[in-house]
Amino acid sequence: MTKICCIGAGYVGGPTMAMIAYKCPNIDVHVVDINQARIDAWNSDVLPVYEPGLFEIVASRRGKNLKFSTCIDHAIREADIIFISVNTPTKTFGAGAGRAANLEFIERCARRIAEAAEGHKIVVEKSTLPVRTAEAVKRILSESSNGATFDVLSNPEFLAEGTAIEDLLDPDRVLIGGENPEAIEALVSVYAHWVDRSRILTTNLWSSELSKLTANAFLAQRVSSINAISALCEATEANVDEVAAAIGTDSRIGPKFLKASVGFGGSCFQKDILNLVYLCQHYGLHEVAEYWEQVVKMNDYQKSRFAQKMVKTMFNTVSGKRLAIWGFAFKKDTNDTRESAAIYVCRDLLRENAILNIYDPKVSDEQIRNDLRELMANGSGELSQLDRRLIDENIHVVESMQAAASGSHAVAVLTEWDEFKNADFERIYSQMQKPAFVFDGRNILDHKKLQQIGFEVHAIGKRV
Repeated sequence: MTKICCIGAGYVGGPTMAMIAYKCPNIDVHVVDINQARIDAWNSDVLPVYEPGLFEIVASRRGKNLKFSTCIDHAIREADIIFISVNTPTKTFGAGAGRAANLEFIERCARRIAEAAEGHKIVVEKSTLPVRTAEAVKRILSESSNGATFDVLSNPEFLAEGTAIEDLLDPDRVLIGGENPEAIEALVSVYAHWVDRSRILTTNLWSSELSKLTANAFLAQRVSSINAISALCEATEANVDEVAAAIGTDSRIGPKFLKASVGFGGSCFQKDILNLVYLCQHYGLHEVAEYWEQVVKMNDYQKSRFAQKMVKTMFNTVSGKRLAIWGFAFKKDTNDTRESAAIYVCRDLLRENAILNIYDPKVSDEQIRNDLRELMANGSGELSQLDRRLIDENIHVVESMQAAASGSHAVAVLTEWDEFKNADFERIYSQMQKPAFVFDGRNILDHKKLQQIGFEVHAIGKRV
């Protein structure tokens, strides 16, 4: 195999294809997208996706065996393997709204491939999809008017944003599902350039599709579980970090994903759990659906609880008070804000008439305001006059954490950026209103040191 095409230049397609080009210099990799601005960004010095180490890898292969363009039909015709890596958001309309995956973009890709392809192609589902989606993709491809033939594979991604390059370089596993052993082996041979074959797992199509949903559901379940215990810890004066350390030493449980916080975010966890809930309901497994839905409800509760705690602690009102929001991305080392807990906390504080000074090292003013507009419009597309005023007048996006804290009554840490740990808190304290509060939504700060400086400190799942 000498030519690969990837349709979709987003958080998955861009980094994954860059790594294949980096590790397989004999393979030509062409990433295509209908969004010209996104393609222009991939061809610039400011990539649309921030991941540590990504720019260096892209720059090393761009212009050699890695290309970004909008020439979709040409890339399809030239490729031996075609990856589909487009967005599969949760439906906002019709049957399954709020839970089922919107497969509109997947179907468009399949139809575009069927129209443009010539000869034989291996089509790879890279997007996160509900189980049995490949059946629809195969049906559409079978109607190709050019006499083209296809094999369909499932190759879900297991990347964690912020560590995507590390995950691609040294993956726990690469999962490939399919029906034709020759097609499976063709894709295996690509990854085998740098991944040990013992880590390349092959399954049938349906097991591969379901495995991605299940993996994300299990990980999110762990986060919601420890966050549920964090509420109990605060009520009983237990320490959630100590509880997590104690249970994490049990080899059957392990320590990963037991870090209490203001809540999980990102493009995958909530979307995939809701998709799993919808699938269970579709197959009449209502008790199973209710079980998984509770993971999302607990996450919503944790975000709401954090905002309510801020209001209650600050004398039951934040109206007119200036609050510093440190971090808006859903986790550190990414510019992705999808389902970030910060959006929900900021919404709740805005509706209490708080004034927010927001700082994030990688998220723009425009993105912050767009995210809040979308959430506060609640899917209707229309903001109330009050919410529009709150977003326009009560939000100030600033260039540093010091600027955010200056004149504020409180600091809320909502993303675990490393720079927040090393802030000059004595200087920050001197510039804040008194009493000065810190609400550590990620439990990353030195709470005793902050108390010695004079802050009143509140954390997740522990009394400070």
